[in-house]
Amino acid sequence: MSEEFYRQITEPFSSLELLASQVVEGFITGLHKSPFHGFSVEFAEHRQYNPGESVRHVDWKLYGRTDRLYVKKFQEETNLRCHILIDTSSSMYFPVSGRRDLAHLDKLGFSLCASAVLAKMLVRQRDAVGLKFFSEKDASQTEVKSSSAHARYLISELEKRLDPVRREAVLQSDSNIVETLHLAAEQIHKRSLIILFSDMFDGEADPAGLMGALQHLKYRNNEVILFHVTEQEREADFVFPAKHYCLVDMESGKEIKLSPAQYREAYTARYGAFLDMLKGHCEQYGIDFVEADIRKGFVPVLQAYMVKRQRISGLK
Repeated sequence: MSEEFYRQITEPFSSLELLASQVVEGFITGLHKSPFHGFSVEFAEHRQYNPGESVRHVDWKLYGRTDRLYVKKFQEETNLRCHILIDTSSSMYFPVSGRRDLAHLDKLGFSLCASAVLAKMLVRQRDAVGLKFFSEKDASQTEVKSSSAHARYLISELEKRLDPVRREAVLQSDSNIVETLHLAAEQIHKRSLIILFSDMFDGEADPAGLMGALQHLKYRNNEVILFHVTEQEREADFVFPAKHYCLVDMESGKEIKLSPAQYREAYTARYGAFLDMLKGHCEQYGIDFVEADIRKGFVPVLQAYMVKRQRISGLK
């Protein structure tokens, strides 16, 4: 992507639709092929084996149970079904800025802009996309469709959550991410692409429950991508200027006064242990874990991930 193009999209934006279109055009220009592909075939039914035909698709497990030869029949499934899940709990509003330029996006703004680009790109290649938002005060979802009109509707839903007035109304709400992911796993059509944007903070209190929920997302042969959205310097490294602070929990409203330097070592150790566990389980379950530091900008994060994904798929 050219420096001129990136300079244009880092200026304050008024239309998420226009922003997403510009970014998608930039990606299409720089990528050799789409980084997302539908599943080519899906099992449909069995039929009796006819003597003389290839045994390539004979179901040998069924033969072992019935002592009869049956062939697996498949149906073509060229289009992808993608579900984008976005954490809209209060912790995703950090750091609060109230601005609409890409240099000052909070975690939710980062996730909304990235989701708009992904939705636009997938619909452009005729794949079906749907959104699901999750928090105590924002538990809504859309249908999964592939039309251009639907893509515009999705971006309008994303745009609403950039509105400062709406944001003020949903402060002090958590995500209950464990329950949300279990419910999504039950509702989502098998063999789908699931893209999750979250800081995962709600799961830190119940790591075993969180890991079980992530595993549940995979149980129907879904592909899962987790964009772990953070503000690396303050949330992960706990770096603040040397003075005392009154820190406020954005989801509960609780306050604590402290000097960050006194607690940095203990905090970073606990955060690092949780992050290592999260990464390890994602690797174990075959979930694609993407570190998404909002300070890097959603465009470079998405671009780096898509290039990496293309390289990996090219080796398969």
